[in-house]
Amino acid sequence: MIQPAATKVLVIGYVWPEPRSSAASGHVMQILETFLQQGWDITFSSPAGPGEHKADLAELGIREMPIELNSSSFDTFIRELAPDIVLFDQFMMEEQFGWRVEEQCPTALRVLETSDLQSLRHARHQRLKDRLKADANEDDFSELFTRALREEFELMADTDLAKREIAALYRCDLNLMISEVEIELLREQFGLPADLLHWCPLMIDPPTAAPRAFDDREHFLSIGNFRHAPNWDAVLWMKSTVWPLIRQQLPKAQLHLYGAYTPPKATALHNPAQGFHVMNWAEDALQVMSAAKVCLAPLRFGAGIKGKLIDAMLCGTPSVTTPIGAEAMQGDHPWPGAVCVSAQALADEAVRLYCDKLHWQQAQSKGQTLLMDRYKQSEHGFTLIAKLQHCRKNLTTLRRNNFTGSMLRHHQHKSTKYMSQWIEAKNLKQQ
Repeated sequence: MIQPAATKVLVIGYVWPEPRSSAASGHVMQILETFLQQGWDITFSSPAGPGEHKADLAELGIREMPIELNSSSFDTFIRELAPDIVLFDQFMMEEQFGWRVEEQCPTALRVLETSDLQSLRHARHQRLKDRLKADANEDDFSELFTRALREEFELMADTDLAKREIAALYRCDLNLMISEVEIELLREQFGLPADLLHWCPLMIDPPTAAPRAFDDREHFLSIGNFRHAPNWDAVLWMKSTVWPLIRQQLPKAQLHLYGAYTPPKATALHNPAQGFHVMNWAEDALQVMSAAKVCLAPLRFGAGIKGKLIDAMLCGTPSVTTPIGAEAMQGDHPWPGAVCVSAQALADEAVRLYCDKLHWQQAQSKGQTLLMDRYKQSEHGFTLIAKLQHCRKNLTTLRRNNFTGSMLRHHQHKSTKYMSQWIEAKNLKQQ
């Protein structure tokens, strides 16, 4: 009996995955692992150069194929590969390569992995800048954190970034959304059809060992890629305000900050006398998280859901964050730590968790329950595969129903093809 051919998947990544450097890369790896469990044939391509913490995809059985921007060589590559599914990692990859996929493999299912809504994150960043410009010394951000979805829409709607990103979502057959809040925003305010959006949060294998106990831990911890603007803003807020308030109550407290790609501006903040230690990159993020007593994540803007807070739950480490940090992460569950809107409240709750053993143990237990109920890899992996198979089976109907997407693909193909041909001709002439 002839076995059916394995489903071919092409993933076009904005960068090569670095799961130990960012939650976004970790999510991509979780999706790839889900595909591998199905026995699917996977090729990963990216126009980016490999980073120093790049995952070894070949070791997992995934082909690695570098590609170039604005090059017709991609046409030959994808035509010969003939993928059944093309997964764009971040919307900029759909902008660059979507029209070529449309031309060479029109029946391939087009899927966009968003990580977070970048236009939402950038709009919130601008709002924070405006807020700080109006009053740099105010530390109660409750008004900033409680905006209704309509206000978020109005903040985003006139930006070029939102128009580009929403257009890319429409042009794809399915969009993997990590945040239920972003799904609600896209459906209710931007009017995207529900069929185009699939909730696919971080997918975690539950821990098999009991987490370390209160008495076996010490110090506060903060972790995150320093290149990510929300993380860098959180570091600055901790340095200027949150950490000094903690040290007023715990004069001997120590904060360890870990992050990939530590820039000189971050190492310049290192000050052991203040208990403020910039530790650079963590070889094993879960190991340092497991050794810490409290995780600090005072995020004043951002989008999506936060890998560092999932890691904290995995390690049984209570966390103190803001409504932005906790957004779309807990569902109906209580937060495993505290969610605060001001620097003083963040400091007070962090100190309470650090000193109150019973309160800390209760927070740890809440994190374990939340993790098991919302982030099981087996459950989300099953629903993801089922959704992809449904879309492939009903692709003609789905595309007919998504007329806006078909229209946008038509215009993208025409305009981008002519521009690409002009760029190639110019390059050849210069050679």
